[in-house]
Amino acid sequence: MRLIDGLIWFCCFSFFFYGVTCLSSKHMVLEFKRYGIPQYRKLTGWLQLAGACGLLLGFWIPYLQIVSTLGLSLLMLFGVITRLLIKDSLIKTFPAFTYCLLNGYLFYELIKAAL
Repeated sequence: MRLIDGLIWFCCFSFFFYGVTCLSSKHMVLEFKRYGIPQYRKLTGWLQLAGACGLLLGFWIPYLQIVSTLGLSLLMLFGVITRLLIKDSLIKTFPAFTYCLLNGYLFYELIKAAL
């Protein structure tokens, strides 16, 4: 297995877990209220699940991985911005920042491989 494939599987499982958690966890309801954007919790969860599905299906339909990594990178960028706006600690901001960079890297590598 290539490193890129391993990272895609990692992101796929991560975003599936976070998407389900975002949709079903009382903790996430409270977190989105704390962020000041409770109306975006369900949308965020569904976007995370859609991204995870796109990463998985992308093993058979490659352009889906490209679109999904771009979308997840942007979603995580908005997560970083949100955490900075509410003045969260760097420790709380780090996961979103890491996933933003990771998906940005995957997007770059997938585009490079497609050309």
